[in-house]
Amino acid sequence: MELGKRRRAAVVVLGDIGRSPRMQYHALSLARQANLEVDIVAYGGSDPHSALLEHSSIHIHTMRQWPSRDGFLPKIFRPVILLLKPLVQFIMLLWFLCFKIKAPDVFIVQNPPSVPTLVAVKWASWLRQSSFIIDWHNFGYTLLALSLGRSSRFVAIYHWVELHFGKMANGSLCVTKAMQHELEQVWGIKATVLYDQPPEFFRPALLEEKHKLFCRIKKDMFRSNSPPDCVSYGITDHDLQDPKTTLFTNQIDNDYHLKQNRPALIVSSTSWTPDEDFGILLEAAVMYDRRVAALLNENDSNGDEFLWKAVDEGKTFLYPRLLFVITGKGPEKEKYEVKIKKLNLKRVAFRTMWLSPEDYPLLLGSADLGVCLHTSSSGLDLPMKVVDMFGCGLPVCAVSYSCITELVEVEKNGLLFSSSSELADELMMLFKGFPDGCDALRTLKNGVLEMGSSAKWATEWEANAKPLISKVISGDLS
Repeated sequence: MELGKRRRAAVVVLGDIGRSPRMQYHALSLARQANLEVDIVAYGGSDPHSALLEHSSIHIHTMRQWPSRDGFLPKIFRPVILLLKPLVQFIMLLWFLCFKIKAPDVFIVQNPPSVPTLVAVKWASWLRQSSFIIDWHNFGYTLLALSLGRSSRFVAIYHWVELHFGKMANGSLCVTKAMQHELEQVWGIKATVLYDQPPEFFRPALLEEKHKLFCRIKKDMFRSNSPPDCVSYGITDHDLQDPKTTLFTNQIDNDYHLKQNRPALIVSSTSWTPDEDFGILLEAAVMYDRRVAALLNENDSNGDEFLWKAVDEGKTFLYPRLLFVITGKGPEKEKYEVKIKKLNLKRVAFRTMWLSPEDYPLLLGSADLGVCLHTSSSGLDLPMKVVDMFGCGLPVCAVSYSCITELVEVEKNGLLFSSSSELADELMMLFKGFPDGCDALRTLKNGVLEMGSSAKWATEWEANAKPLISKVISGDLS
């Protein structure tokens, strides 16, 4: 690759770099595959993957984040905040991009957010005589419209800025063919599709890795002073300290075994934002709980502990207990945690947690099913969490919307649903006879493994992003 004299790239994220996996992977590829020095300008908050921290050519510059107490201010001040916040962010971005880092050959900026990011990067690229590329993850104005409404004047201004400065980029990447078509036909922007793919550290977990992971997260699974449920009943302090047993596995000498009466482990990764309707999952859990009780003719007068005691003693049932582990951080987390506590379910339990970048792939690789609630504000982006799940050999049930079939192939690597009732139906079908008699679940898992063998981030980036970056840096945009 002809890289010019400076051989340097700047990756710009107006967000938490630890929660921006695609931009982390860009940085790794720029350093590893393009042999560039890479500066990352982003907010802190969550640790990025250790591969970034350990790479000698990647340098992370963290900005101070805007205080998250906007919601406590009276509504009368909201227009002022909507104007003041991007102004402060713009000044901070310019300071970092023009003075805190060395002049790059190219800026690669995540969109959204568009305001003030695209404006600041365009100004910085002009002042430092650099090129800039936009990586379109979604449209910023559609996300803003979720909270302000499509008719808002702020949304209209945001849309204009996003369109105007989007056209000024020297190149564009995007996440789907549907978005590529929208950008070209409606916005007049030519973009190269760079599908999200998992990096090499997203893979199915070995049984020993599963056991050690479950040992590490025992305290998150069984929090003290929490009321008992179908997975915590019968767990003693000795169990919590014993490194040879977990909720799912046992270690006997040097061998590891999955427990026959273990719960089915379902993972949902979420940013707890309005474009993910978490209520669908809660309603589906209630439906599963009630439908199974009805099918097994269970006597409600026996109480929950009658079932939990039987399970604790080793009894298995046609339909298993379900443990939903919800990972992620976001604004609506506390609201849904309150709702979860009020559900009072017999054979379904929930846990919310935040895992390290190293443990998160292991959790996906240890689970039985993934659930994705992403609906897309534009209908044109794809959930990266599903890509991560596929990389770990995990089949998925995902909310259906316009372009999701670019990623999820029904009955091959996953299923789609449009309502809580449909999701409950899928849970009943997939987990009947768990763990050994789930033919439908096994078919989906095999489909994921077959499709994922050749699909890796490095390959996709080499074929699609690297040529564009090479042209932009060399100035050959013909």
